[in-house]
Amino acid sequence: MIPHGKQTESRGGEPANASDHQPACPQDIHAVLREMTALLAEQRVEIRQLQRDNEAQAEKLEGQRTEVNNLKQQLQAKQVAFSASLLASGEGTIGPINAHTLLVFRRVVTNIGNAYNPNTGFFIAPVRGAYHFEFYIGAGGHNSHATGAWLVKNGEHICIAWAHQSNLYGSSANGATLLLEVGDVVFVRQYHNTRIYDNENHLSTFSGHLLFTM
Repeated sequence: MIPHGKQTESRGGEPANASDHQPACPQDIHAVLREMTALLAEQRVEIRQLQRDNEAQAEKLEGQRTEVNNLKQQLQAKQVAFSASLLASGEGTIGPINAHTLLVFRRVVTNIGNAYNPNTGFFIAPVRGAYHFEFYIGAGGHNSHATGAWLVKNGEHICIAWAHQSNLYGSSANGATLLLEVGDVVFVRQYHNTRIYDNENHLSTFSGHLLFTM
């Protein structure tokens, strides 16, 4: 049983929790939308920045790949060594000739870096550095003619190998370490009026290799 007075008051008054069932205010919805729009704009900016960062990283990686390839090419260019003997085959004597004469060592044993040309007899330096060269010449005995040859750099006589005996076989050798610039030419030149002998045992040879770059 509810007293009449109390029942009337309850019916005529507002419920205590009526405000909890009121619809959301339009101003609140607009504020939420504005916040979401601002957040999306910030995310777009961050995405664009990430894209730029990725593009920069891709360019950096491509540059690093190019640098590695260049280093590989330089390393290959720095691997230089050759050795060749005078006659391509068989046996024979070169000279005597009444003038200093370029010797072409035609049988290639090793030619790493392809800096030696067996058609011209020239070694052409591919990189600046210190190179060591050696040459050996076979001396067939002869009363009138010795055996001799120069090591030559760009036309300059560096050192000579020389032997002279009247009979039997002999040999002579020499060598030098040279500082070469790119394009410098080194070769062996036969001394005038001398004889140089070679056969299938490859007695007369010309060799060289890069010690280190500079």
